[in-house]
Amino acid sequence: MKKRVEQWLKLSVLPPIGAAVIRGLGRTMTIDAQGYEPVEALRRQGGHFILSFWHAQQLMVALELEHRGIEVDVLISQHQDGGIIARIISRFGHRAVRGSSTRGGALALRELIRLGRSGADLVVTPDGPKGPRQVVKLGVVQLAKATGLPIVPLAFCCSKKNSSRAGIGSWSHSPGLAASISGAPPSGSRATPTTRRWNRHGSSLKRS
Repeated sequence: MKKRVEQWLKLSVLPPIGAAVIRGLGRTMTIDAQGYEPVEALRRQGGHFILSFWHAQQLMVALELEHRGIEVDVLISQHQDGGIIARIISRFGHRAVRGSSTRGGALALRELIRLGRSGADLVVTPDGPKGPRQVVKLGVVQLAKATGLPIVPLAFCCSKKNSSRAGIGSWSHSPGLAASISGAPPSGSRATPTTRRWNRHGSSLKRS
């Protein structure tokens, strides 16, 4: 009985709190996004893609994708912690496909292939929840070959500092976290990524 109550609390209470914390952090950050142009070009042409980034970066990237109006199907493990993450990302408009290399992986891969072929954008963390950390496994390559979708590497990093950026039409000097989200050209693409910068503080969005 105690375990059931604990599980209910984790799955019912933690996701809304976690989503609120992530949104709160997002409001305190100065965001510098780079290299999204190939993704935007794919979207304008009606194309789809597989976003790939390290496991520890899932939740903040989910927030950034929501800001860009991108909804994705995300591979998430069947572990209980994966259930919490799945419920958190659903609050940002994303959907979970449950499975990993240790449990449910084959079924999850088949589901991702079906979704990718039907026109969905996918997300895979190529190092997985069990690692080795930041070491790419073959699953993302197999998924790309089976769906024909390009792989788009993505990364999120942040540091605490007082930040202001010159060269922005309307900018503010505000203490807090400085975050950077960087993308690369899709696999098989020769496009050279350029940079798009903006400040986001509170609910404002200020583009250069």
